Amino acid sequence: MHKDSKRRQALLYHAKPTPGKIAVVPTKKYATQRDLSLAYSPGVAEPCLEIAKDVNNVYKYTSKGNLVAVISNGTAVLGLGDIGPEASKPVMEGKALLFKIFADIDVFDIEVDAKDVDTFIETVKNIAPTFGGINLEDIKAPESFEIERRLVEELNIPVMHDDQHGTAIISAAALLNAVELAGKKMGAVKMVISGAGSAAIACANLYVSFGVKAENILMFNSKGALRKDDPKISEEQKKYATDKAVSPTLQQAMEGVDVFVGLSTGDIVTPEMLLGMAKKPIVFAMANPNPEINYDLAIKTRKDIIMATGRSDHPNQVNNVLGFPYIFRGALDVRATKINEEMKKAAVVALAELAKESVPEQVNIAYGETKLNFGKDYIIPKPFDPRLIAKVPPAVAKAAMESGVASHPITDWEKYEEELLERLGSDNKMVRLLTNRAKTDPKRVVFAEADHLDVLKAAQIAYEEGIALPILLGNKEVILELKEELGFDAEVPIFDPKTKEEDKRRLKYGEIYWKSRQRRGISQLDAQKWMRERNYFAAMMVNEGDADAMVSGYSRSYPSTVKPLMQLIGKAPGITLIATANMMMTNRGPMFLSDTAINPNPSSDELAKIALMTAKTARMFGIEPVIAMVSFSNFGSSSHENATKVRNAVAYLHAYYPDLIVDGEIQADFALNADMLKAKFPFSKLAGKKVNTLIFPNLESANITYKLLKELYKVDSVGPIMLGMEKAVHIFQLGASVEEMVNMVAVAVVDAQEKEKRKKTSSAK
Repeated sequence: MHKDSKRRQALLYHAKPTPGKIAVVPTKKYATQRDLSLAYSPGVAEPCLEIAKDVNNVYKYTSKGNLVAVISNGTAVLGLGDIGPEASKPVMEGKALLFKIFADIDVFDIEVDAKDVDTFIETVKNIAPTFGGINLEDIKAPESFEIERRLVEELNIPVMHDDQHGTAIISAAALLNAVELAGKKMGAVKMVISGAGSAAIACANLYVSFGVKAENILMFNSKGALRKDDPKISEEQKKYATDKAVSPTLQQAMEGVDVFVGLSTGDIVTPEMLLGMAKKPIVFAMANPNPEINYDLAIKTRKDIIMATGRSDHPNQVNNVLGFPYIFRGALDVRATKINEEMKKAAVVALAELAKESVPEQVNIAYGETKLNFGKDYIIPKPFDPRLIAKVPPAVAKAAMESGVASHPITDWEKYEEELLERLGSDNKMVRLLTNRAKTDPKRVVFAEADHLDVLKAAQIAYEEGIALPILLGNKEVILELKEELGFDAEVPIFDPKTKEEDKRRLKYGEIYWKSRQRRGISQLDAQKWMRERNYFAAMMVNEGDADAMVSGYSRSYPSTVKPLMQLIGKAPGITLIATANMMMTNRGPMFLSDTAINPNPSSDELAKIALMTAKTARMFGIEPVIAMVSFSNFGSSSHENATKVRNAVAYLHAYYPDLIVDGEIQADFALNADMLKAKFPFSKLAGKKVNTLIFPNLESANITYKLLKELYKVDSVGPIMLGMEKAVHIFQLGASVEEMVNMVAVAVVDAQEKEKRKKTSSAK
């Protein structure tokens, strides 16, 4: 990617449409004068008085219990160094975003203009009453040690410096499992740590608490092995320094060692060093973006290696997001007065144990795995694992209670875990899962309208994110001009169906098309003429295996775009009906709505088919469908033909697909309100279930509903997703945003992956 383009995109992301990445939103009604008088004067005086009587009431009447401060003085920002508090703010906002999307914790980022330790500590203490917890971030060592130690001692809310402890907690979980897989013992392993900063010290200390002997750890900084007689190193560092007369080199130190932990810089470990390590060596090369040794080189050098990195494109990513959101979640939920060693160790054990449990299909799908199993390539959970929020916070909360730092103990653990899982409903994880799945095996996708700026932007993002391999269709001169403007300098195929350059391909496609339609009123001349039209040309590219998928529709109406696809691509084997579904990212989680774009007034038979195809699509995304067939009627309350056809469709599905969780006809409010449904219709197959799929009785109700959700409530929509097509062809909504188009490209890639898989399975039979 062009450096200037990447820089421009990053700046635009943070600047538009609103500067920054977080905002404050009201959680109470404010529409009427009564609402405002309760929110502020005079009603607000009542909770103030209650808090004055008992300060613990602040958790009952304010947001303190779910509010964390992410605080920095900007002295050690990423790899950028001491760039000041204002320059650290984008990073602190980013941390706030992660807290929210992974654990539903609200955050204020606080940037403090104070390098002096006492001044910084005093500032944090003065603002601490606002918050339920403090996350220290990007503060340089050794000051960071003193700041955290004193704040933990002097405040009665959880405080943690994630730079120190985050990597330590995640890598310790990985270490426990790696040592077990290698058949070794924590008390016997010998270890070299490259890096001697706050993270390295925290890692070493935590490893020692799990049984590694301090005398078996040797730590290196950029100058070499730490020496006990060096007056410049701290007391913490001296525990992991050598007292030998001659300091060993890194290569000498790694002779015979069991574990290498890298928290330093890339490419400092050689194959020779790996070969000198003990049997079944454990290597955590966590420097980013370049590990201390390249992953492919390492596994090629030692077949018996167990390796982790900080990168998402290799197995065993040590990612702090596996820890800090969930640790603070558990600490906040029991109103812990601190985050102590017992709580950190509980998080380590919870993560290590989770890696040994059966992995949900949703996670396998997200990472393109047939089945993730505990082993050398899976020693820690994946960041997208939805079980993390139900596994780690309870472990942390229990440790807080057992160690005596919890001031609000949890008594009903089953209810607590349900509440934790509910917090995931407001998140947009499915889009991240979708794009991650696409990245596992990117496909060739034709962008049929690549001479439109936004379409080309979507193609660029899809390429740079590794989602797809774009093939650009349209006016070549315009595309090249736009590519230059965007800084999209990657060499990707460009085709202009109307130019002489494509005569041969166009004639070939036209001949094939004519032969397939010659008995349906298409002449040879017409067939050749249609191949000059981009959607026909793109569809033939997919048909003939010159591409794996196509996307179109940004500049043309849906009917005009879908027509050539229906003519050239057609239905998948055994399919008699084409339909569409939209995946809506609602506050209750992903919802599938069908049919949103194709069938105006489906019959009962067609409704049943739409339900089955939508169920199949939901499973493609790792979601087990719970389907409500919606109507204006509830279980026979109306005998109108529009209600009857829905009822008949449900009867067919119950008779022939008894394992499918589907029911109706049912009104939308009952379908979506589990308590109402259970109270009024306890006999329903949906009673006690959370509906995630709605099948509508006609096109207008489905289309209107998804567009109302999208525009009124800003619900993200992925779709319409084509159902029942033989090839992976998908249509953008007219004027779709760049983000929507990128999401649809990911859908097209995943669809192509699935179709390729089914084809291979069918061939094998």
